Amino acid sequence: MNKIFLTAFIVLVTMNSFGQTLSEKDEIIDNQKTEKEIAPFTYRLFPTDNMWTFIKLNTRNGKMWQVQYSMSENKRFESYLSMTPLVEIDNEIDNRFTLYPTQNTWTFILLDQIDGRTWQVQWSIDYEKRGIMRIEQ
Repeated sequence: MNKIFLTAFIVLVTMNSFGQTLSEKDEIIDNQKTEKEIAPFTYRLFPTDNMWTFIKLNTRNGKMWQVQYSMSENKRFESYLSMTPLVEIDNEIDNRFTLYPTQNTWTFILLDQIDGRTWQVQWSIDYEKRGIMRIEQ
């Protein structure tokens, strides 16, 4: 009887310790994810519907580039969409600007998360069709 009780006790203690270890590990992973999500980043890449193209955004001042990758060296490039800073240098803050995709493959909305200003962002393979336009209130 004592052997059965001792065996059952060891099994329960072992299961309980494994359960706590997994919970602590999951909590650490959740904390790392939260820290990563709110950590300040100056640059972010936003995917487009085109599998080869991203928009690189300077989240401090709103400058943007179109980034295209490829297996062919002559098809890889980074070209500017907007090189005009949208805030004075004294007002630059990481994560100030972010992009939101629209249902139009070629169009994103740029948002200043501090003062609410918005811009229409157009990207394209054709240089003449790229740029940003302020959406006035």
